[in-house]
Amino acid sequence: MIHFTCNKDKFISAITVASRTVPQKSSISSLEGIYVTAGTLLVLTGYNLETGVSVSMEADVQEMGSAIFPAKLLGDIVRKLPEDDVTIAVDDNYRVKITSGISSFTIMAAPADDYPSLPDVEFDKAIYVPQNILKDMISGTIFSVSENQARPIQTGCKFEITPEHITVIAVDGYRLAMRREKIDNPEERTLSFVCPSPALRELEKILEDTDENCSFTLGLRHILFQVGSATLVCRLLEGEFLDWRRVVPTDNPIRMAVNVKDLVNSIERVSLIVSEKLKSPVRFTLGENVAALRTSNSIGNAYDECPMAGNGGDMEIGFNNKYMLDALKAIPTETISFELKTSLSPAVMVPTEGDKFTYMVLPVRLKAE
Repeated sequence: MIHFTCNKDKFISAITVASRTVPQKSSISSLEGIYVTAGTLLVLTGYNLETGVSVSMEADVQEMGSAIFPAKLLGDIVRKLPEDDVTIAVDDNYRVKITSGISSFTIMAAPADDYPSLPDVEFDKAIYVPQNILKDMISGTIFSVSENQARPIQTGCKFEITPEHITVIAVDGYRLAMRREKIDNPEERTLSFVCPSPALRELEKILEDTDENCSFTLGLRHILFQVGSATLVCRLLEGEFLDWRRVVPTDNPIRMAVNVKDLVNSIERVSLIVSEKLKSPVRFTLGENVAALRTSNSIGNAYDECPMAGNGGDMEIGFNNKYMLDALKAIPTETISFELKTSLSPAVMVPTEGDKFTYMVLPVRLKAE
């Protein structure tokens, strides 16, 4: 019924990628397995009804067919096999024989008819982006997506495509992250859609640090990403995304240039006495060419200074240390412009030149010390 031989390492890699979207528990039992099709290529698919991943690979196929394999068990067996080619044969009763060298296993598979079909994405012209750029844009924004299911649209990242740029935005009510990159868009298409964060986290793992292109094709309700031999398809989020351009203040009178690493180090130092149980905002006092940082709680208090070029007029403002560190660690440049309007308005972090990113963090209302 199925019979093929393939390279062990490539097979493990394909199993790992396909397994990313296999649910541990599902009301549809077939989804707890990997759907394997042996044809011109060997194709492995994982699907959780929201996101599906398929990966194809070369194999010596002696008999074409398809079946559903137990995902975890298949992966565990193949990883422990000797360093040799792997041969898999499935008989008419769905008994699976896995052999490599002198090692041999027999397990059970399930009929492929029980596996739900992945959604079809209507054919359209694809947008191409270097893998490393898309990976960096996802990792630089996804930490800011909302976990509040009351507003599902903000549990994903918004993609805006123009003839010149791709922009990715995430918001959660307390902070905003935006990354923008130039792309080659010969069709000069303009697109806008919101992709759910679970699918983007899986896509981020599949993308590699290479300048080779990946592509995405937008359907009516789904989007399809093609990364090398892997394909990821997911349902888009529907609704009205926050008008992010309107909420980011641009006329900030206080603008101070700061080295990102210096500011991260200062915040991390004063955060050593902060924990989940003993929370404390980081108090910034922005003076002339310096920021004084303080934290205090029942453990004690901490103080540090960070050089910042400019004058903050001794404004005092407080921030959640984690939100500020998340933003700073995602910034791709050595220096930024740290901008403020009042002690109750958000901090905006932008490049000293250009518009490749914007990070915004809302302040914490400070109590008297």
